Amino acid sequence: MQKLHPDILGKRFPFFEPKLLNDLTKVGILKEVEEGMPLIDEGQYIRSFPLVLEGIIRIFRMDENGNEILLYYLNPGDVCALSLTCCMSKQQSSVKAIAEEFTTVLMVPIEYIDTFMSKHSTWKEFVMYSYQKRFNELLETIDGIAFLKMDERLVKFFNDRYETTNETIFKGTHQEIANALNSSREVISRLLKKLEKDQRIKISRNQIDYSELL
Repeated sequence: MQKLHPDILGKRFPFFEPKLLNDLTKVGILKEVEEGMPLIDEGQYIRSFPLVLEGIIRIFRMDENGNEILLYYLNPGDVCALSLTCCMSKQQSSVKAIAEEFTTVLMVPIEYIDTFMSKHSTWKEFVMYSYQKRFNELLETIDGIAFLKMDERLVKFFNDRYETTNETIFKGTHQEIANALNSSREVISRLLKKLEKDQRIKISRNQIDYSELL
């Protein structure tokens, strides 16, 4: 089992107090996750939760037909508020978490959530901030589904991805975009072709340059 030095953790979470950093490195386990590998599955009882050190994690829900809806991304310095909720209420996970790229996380056992809340003020502040941030992102997702047309949601998908990754190239398939937007590949392909015709994106094999959208 790999351990992490408090100084290294402190560079990613500079607002954590030294005693909290020490406690986290004592109980947390460093874990490396390959691209496309799951960290959390729907219906799973969560025994530990991830603090993201490097990489990106996609949080989404999936229906019984295999259709998924993207909820939000976790970036370095983030924690999944929904997984914390499941941990504290001892409920099964209602979301799935998959590494979008090679990702490094610190896995912290769930029994320390309450302990750290009462023991470390910066942990309590971090958890409350994470809840608010994720809540706002979920509201944006709901607004997008309820009020935006699919072409607008597609443009928002690329803009959100840029804000998350700071990259202007999407390396993936039309089906992956369709899954994220809970649409069909045919609809997404048609809208992508229209964006390409309007010279707003450039499409090549399993790659889309969306820099002109930004």
